[in-house]
Amino acid sequence: MNKAERESLAGLLPFEAEPQLPDGRQRLLKEFVMVEIRRSAPRRRLVRPALLAPALALGVAVAVGVPALLGGGTPAYAVSKNADGTLTITINQAKDPKPLEATLRGMGVNAVVDYIPGGKRCSPQPRSTSFLSRQEAQNPADGRPFHIWPPNTDEPGFRIDPAAIKPGQTAVLEFSVSADEKTAGIWANISNGPVAACTLVDSDEAPLGPPPGWDD
Repeated sequence: MNKAERESLAGLLPFEAEPQLPDGRQRLLKEFVMVEIRRSAPRRRLVRPALLAPALALGVAVAVGVPALLGGGTPAYAVSKNADGTLTITINQAKDPKPLEATLRGMGVNAVVDYIPGGKRCSPQPRSTSFLSRQEAQNPADGRPFHIWPPNTDEPGFRIDPAAIKPGQTAVLEFSVSADEKTAGIWANISNGPVAACTLVDSDEAPLGPPPGWDD
C-alpha cells in the first residue's frame, strides 16, 4: 500500500479517541481536569457532638455497657437500656462471661452469667435450692418477669427487667454457645438464696438450667 492509499484509507476511519496536542497543552489540560475533579468531589460533613445528643435522647435504647472491641471494631457484647427500664443484651462473641457479668453488676443488676458450650452443662444442677418456680418466674405477681420473650425491641438480643430482682435475690443467666462462639439459647431465673458456681461437665442432656421436674 502506497502513501496515497494509506491517506485515503485514514480518511475513512473515525476521529482519534485522544486528539494529539502539543506536550505543553496536554499537560495543562490534564492539570485543569484534575483540579476540577477535586473541586467537584463532595466533602464529607462531620456530625458535631451537639447534634448527637438530641438524636440519642429520642432513641428507644442507649448503649450503656460497651466492653473491649473484637477485631474490626465489633464489641464482644453490649448492654442497652430501654426507655421502660429494661435492658437488652447483645452478645457477638460468647467467650468469657465475666465481663458481661461485671457490666450488669455495675448497672445494679445482681446477676450470675455463664456461657455453656455444646456437649457441656453446669454442675451442680439445680444451682440453687430456692429458684422461683416456672410459674412464679413467668407470671410474677407484679407482672414484670425477669426474662422478657419475645424481646419486642429493634435490637437483636435478649431482654431482661432488672426490676424483677428484689433485694436479697440473685438472677442467673445461662447462655448456650455454638462452636463459632455465638449464643444459641438462654435460661434465666431468679434465686432467693445462694447460687452455686458453674463447673462445666460433659453431658448429652439439654445444656441449660436444671433437669426436667426440678420444680415439681
